[in-house]
Amino acid sequence: METKWLEDFASLAETRSFSRSAQLRHVTQPAFSRRIQALEAWAGIDLVDRTSYPTRLTPAGETFHAQALDVLAALQAARNTLRSHLGGGQDMIDFALPHTLAFTFFPHWLMELKGRFGPVKSRLIALNVHDAVLRLTEGGCDLLIAYHHASQPLQLSPERYEMLSLGRETLAPYAKAGPDGRPLFTLPSANGRTAPFLSYGSAAYMSRMVEWIAKTAPEPLLLEAVYETDMSEGIKAMALEGHGLAFLPASTVRKELASQRLVRASAPGQYELTMEVRIYREKPEQARLVKPAAQALWSFLLHHAHDD
Repeated sequence: METKWLEDFASLAETRSFSRSAQLRHVTQPAFSRRIQALEAWAGIDLVDRTSYPTRLTPAGETFHAQALDVLAALQAARNTLRSHLGGGQDMIDFALPHTLAFTFFPHWLMELKGRFGPVKSRLIALNVHDAVLRLTEGGCDLLIAYHHASQPLQLSPERYEMLSLGRETLAPYAKAGPDGRPLFTLPSANGRTAPFLSYGSAAYMSRMVEWIAKTAPEPLLLEAVYETDMSEGIKAMALEGHGLAFLPASTVRKELASQRLVRASAPGQYELTMEVRIYREKPEQARLVKPAAQALWSFLLHHAHDD
């Protein structure tokens, strides 16, 4: 039996909805249903009455719900006790970030922050977006920094988590410059020819952003995928060698644009979208552990939110 099954069951008991709980637990509904079924198999009895809507618990499920909450509370208390022994680690703030933000936005943002806030001891946890969100929801970090776009919002309940905006980032197409300083590949494609495209993996957040750009473009994008990876740094490296056109966040190409190793592959304002960079945390009244350093930083960011 896995602890996450108990957390899934507690969520279902609260929402009375498989689909809503699947969203809150950041898994697909089929995967969530399988985990509830696995818990029932472990218990040896049906815990959920699937003949009713909204979903309700069976009598056995009601009994088990109270026990599950006690188990989770005991585990959390044990975890908090263990963390209290960390001592010097209490001034270390754990940040979870998607890889792109970890390698580009975070170092620059942290340096600026130190100039205004003062020294910050930080531990960086670089993951894909899904795993970064899970790290926050499972109590494995103090703060989450992630991109936000209305077409692909993170499924974090505002009842449990709070958010601040740190700025904006533009995703746009870039390509290596030719001898004449012009991009080797452009949008729209020259003479109607298909341009080689350096694409993100289908599970990557940036892939969905590029799909949105294509969906809202005034005409079809004539692109042929010749390379795929989840990492924007990998895509940039391929673009620098002239392998194709790449959609990249502006912060990742700042130096390359200055040196003209990469150039914009479309007219300004075309084939681009703007994402918000947000920072999230679990609300203190619901958090398993609130480090004083993380609280001080959040208070500072909140106080200066309207100054930026």
